[in-house]
Amino acid sequence: MRGSLQQVTEEMDTAFASTAFSPVICDAWDRASGIYDSSGDVVVQGVTGLPLFIGTMQFTVKAVLAVVEDIAPGDVFIVNDPYAGGTHLMDVKMVAPIFHDAECILFLANTGHWPDVGGRSPGGFTTQSTDTFQEGVRIPPLRLIERGRVNSGLVELLLANVRGLPRDRRGDIEAQLNALALGARRLEEVIGRYGWNTIQRVIHELAARSERLMREHIAALPDGTYEASDFLDNDGIRPDPVRISLNLTIEGDEMHFDFSATDPPTLGPFNAPLSTTLTSCYIAVKHIFPEIPINAGCFRPLKFNVPATTLLNPTFPRPVAGCTTEVPQRIIDVVFQALVQAAPERVPASAFSTGSNYAIAGTDRVGAPFAFVNYTGGGYGGSAFEDGLINGATTISVARVASIEVLEQRFPVRYVRYGIREGSAGPGRHRGGFGTVVEVEMLCSEATFSLLGDRAHHAPRGALGGGPGAPARHTFFQSGIEWVPPSGAKVENLQLREGDRVLMETPGGGGFGDPSEREEARVAADIKAGYLTAELAAAQYGKAKKGG
Repeated sequence: MRGSLQQVTEEMDTAFASTAFSPVICDAWDRASGIYDSSGDVVVQGVTGLPLFIGTMQFTVKAVLAVVEDIAPGDVFIVNDPYAGGTHLMDVKMVAPIFHDAECILFLANTGHWPDVGGRSPGGFTTQSTDTFQEGVRIPPLRLIERGRVNSGLVELLLANVRGLPRDRRGDIEAQLNALALGARRLEEVIGRYGWNTIQRVIHELAARSERLMREHIAALPDGTYEASDFLDNDGIRPDPVRISLNLTIEGDEMHFDFSATDPPTLGPFNAPLSTTLTSCYIAVKHIFPEIPINAGCFRPLKFNVPATTLLNPTFPRPVAGCTTEVPQRIIDVVFQALVQAAPERVPASAFSTGSNYAIAGTDRVGAPFAFVNYTGGGYGGSAFEDGLINGATTISVARVASIEVLEQRFPVRYVRYGIREGSAGPGRHRGGFGTVVEVEMLCSEATFSLLGDRAHHAPRGALGGGPGAPARHTFFQSGIEWVPPSGAKVENLQLREGDRVLMETPGGGGFGDPSEREEARVAADIKAGYLTAELAAAQYGKAKKGG
């Protein structure tokens, strides 16, 4: 039964990606679909959907239920409000009720990352906004479709406030609606096959089993309180580092996450709505216990204290543009750093933990407006059993980097380099994964470039004696001048001309265990593959392990 329901969401994801116009959705898979019960709790998700979206959409559905009383068959709601169960404004969510015998029994929901939602910075990746009004069009829960009739006025209002070609955004809207319609048809087939009474009992049983499994896994860990803190480089406006601090208590079969020592809300856009904070913790625990099926039941043993005095539970209208890749990944980092003390056989060292999100917008050579967003991969942390993954996706997603060929065909850019960043992995008995190096050149007379990233001043940490990965490094080449942004990984609305280039180098993952314990054959293999120079290997692992 779980497989049948999951197949519905996977078909939704496939249909969405196959029909969307924007490369960030159709090629990079920055989207997700899920089935939710009548109260808004997640029932099942697609395996290629972003985990961050799956978790936050629980809160989105609940936000719709909180403000709408007369939900009817044929309705579809649209929302991107970070303070209504959302993430940043670019993540546009749609929610559709499913009725059976005149009763609303389930909800389908999906999220797609729009390349632009207006605001002060093309692509939405503002690094200097001081409130969410500056970040783009904020959509509270509204009916996009009412009893089967599209609210065309709302569609036109949204299209009039985003950059790029309106046909592209219209195509993304249609793709998102198409995926919901397909999901509704497939869900009706499943209900017809098994009957709603049976499905309802199965949903309750699936949640009970996931809760039971989660409690069993937590109970197997040693009781105690484990502390961890890590830092964002800055908030985009002030130069000071921003601390995220966690006291994680394991008591019996429950985990308690206390973030009360975290820094206050930031002036710049590096706050995370509560829905994003909780979901980030869900994802961290799911990384550690991947065998537990995702549904609302597996989250019940997790308890939280996230005061509104912290950046992890801000109040409207605090800015939140960095709340999808930067803040959530730092939350995951501190959860890993706390739990590696309790379960070193299950928990890796810190991953690269930054999206290095960049947006490019302007007018192409034929005078047409364009806007696109992309991100880059990096190294995962080493673990007790293996080296870290090279060029992995951000830890909050399974999204892919959009294909270079697609971007070069659609937009006036040339990718000069895309490859492994040699020497960037943290040393250890099991080293971290290597980051990536991406160099892009402008081919139009003028373009606007924004970069929202982190980990330039605070490198990914190693675990149990492992060394840190290399920090991010981003270099700009403008009119023959080479420079690095003072903030390290944050640039907003930089004006570039034809021939200007941007070189982005993402972090490697932290190493796991004492580097002196690394097998000489592994060091030699890394040197032979070109990942390390003999000199760097000697510095990291000792002269006896320089390799050949």
